[in-house]
Amino acid sequence: MTAPKYIMLFVLPLMLNGILTAQSSAERKFVRQGNKLYEAKKYNEAEVSYRKALQEKGGSHRALFNLGDAQYKQGRFSEAANTFADLTGDKTNRQIQAKSYYNLGNALFSDKKIEESIDAYKKSLLLNPSDMEAKHNLMIAQRMLRQSQQQQQQNQNKNQQQNQDQQKQQNQQNQQNKNDQNQQDKQQQPQPRNEISRQDAERILQALLNNEKQTREKLNRQQAVARRTTDKNW
Repeated sequence: MTAPKYIMLFVLPLMLNGILTAQSSAERKFVRQGNKLYEAKKYNEAEVSYRKALQEKGGSHRALFNLGDAQYKQGRFSEAANTFADLTGDKTNRQIQAKSYYNLGNALFSDKKIEESIDAYKKSLLLNPSDMEAKHNLMIAQRMLRQSQQQQQQNQNKNQQQNQDQQKQQNQQNQQNKNDQNQQDKQQQPQPRNEISRQDAERILQALLNNEKQTREKLNRQQAVARRTTDKNW
C-alpha cells in the first residue's frame, strides 16, 4: 500500500502566534533542542529531547505534538497515532486540534488503518475546512479504500466461483464412480443357469419312461410275431 502523494507532518514552532505561553525555561530549551535535532533528521535524539520537555511540563502541547512527529518519522506509526490522539482531546486550541487530527490521519494511514484515517481527516477538515493537504489525503484514502473493497469483492467472487467449480467437479466424479461401481457389480453378478423346475423334470422323466415302455411293448410284439412265423408248418 502506498502512502498518500502528500504527507505533511507539522512540527509546531517554538511559539505559535503567542497562543502557547507559560513555558518553563527548561521545557523551552528541550523543545528548541528537539526541533534542531528533528530538522537534522536525528529523530531518535529529538524524541529524547521532547520527552525531557514533557518531564518539565507534562501538558506541553508543543512537546507532545513534536514527539508524535518524531515517532512517526521513525516508522512507529501506532505510537505516533496514540500520541496525536491524546492531543485531539484538548479543545483549548482549535488549530492544534485540527493539525493533531491531520497527523493522526497520516499515522493511521501509514499503519494501514485506512477507514480510521478517513475519519481523522474528516475531523481535521471540520476544524479547518481550508486545509488542502487534509482534503488531498482524504481523497487518496477514500480512493484506496474503494480499491481495497473492490479487490476484496473480486477475491470473494473468485473464491466462490472456484468453490462452485470444485464442487461441480467433485459431484461429477462421484457420479462417475457410482456408475463405474454399478457396472462392476453388474458384471460380477452370477449368470443365470439353464435350470428346470421339478415339475418339468418329472414330466420329462415320465415321458422317457412312457417311451421306454412303448418301445418295450413294441419289441415284445415283434418277437411274438417272429415266433409264430417260425412255428408255422409248411
